[in-house]
Amino acid sequence: MARSETLAPRSVLITGASGGIGAALARAYAGPGRTLVLQGRDTQRLAAVAEGCAARGARVLTKVLDLRDRVALVAWLQSVSHAEPLDLVIVNAGVNTSIGADGAGESWVAVEELIAVNVLAAMATVDAVLPAMRARRSGQLALISSLAAYYGLPVTPSYCASKAALKAYGEAIRGWLAGAGVRVSVVMPGYVESQMCRQMPGPKPFLWSADRAAQRIRRGLLRNRARISFPLPLALGTWFLAVLPPTLSERILALLGYRG
Repeated sequence: MARSETLAPRSVLITGASGGIGAALARAYAGPGRTLVLQGRDTQRLAAVAEGCAARGARVLTKVLDLRDRVALVAWLQSVSHAEPLDLVIVNAGVNTSIGADGAGESWVAVEELIAVNVLAAMATVDAVLPAMRARRSGQLALISSLAAYYGLPVTPSYCASKAALKAYGEAIRGWLAGAGVRVSVVMPGYVESQMCRQMPGPKPFLWSADRAAQRIRRGLLRNRARISFPLPLALGTWFLAVLPPTLSERILALLGYRG
């Protein structure tokens, strides 16, 4: 049996599965002999994703849950981990906020909700599923960060901060869990077609479809890549923003149209 076949997950849990990347990932992993555990907040959209995945032969379990309720989230994840030996958990759910078209600034209520979902719920998800993986000495975690984690964009400061936190957290636990049989990858997409992406202000260069992004993520996870970042031109550009002198990076972003 090929090594790629032995690493292919049989059971996959995806948070935020009713959104663009999450739904595309669910479709990418759907197939006979595979169990998908899908979480989302939108009942109708989640049901549509589940129906499509079941039509491809997958066994599908769904959970409608607001991830801001971390007590309910942890209880559900612990129950699932006990019932299903999860091979892959994709921590994908996320929300966004911005300074607004008039540059007035972010709503504090929206910022608190963003941190609750993008950071606290993400880390709580890892914490809840990890004990079972460590006990089996097998499993994989994928944390969906963003290329925005490299350098904060003036139009979406809290979103960038949350994704930077997730990037650092994922890189740290990869090193911690390296000898425990649990693989960890940080996924750093650029702009991917979705409702959330459409709502983000500023230009969106090198826009990818959600299905294309899902296939890139799946290949990277199969290879246990520490960091899965795409598209290459934007990944290089954002990385350079992080290493250039800040005054120069600020000028570049202003010239590109990312203005406060």
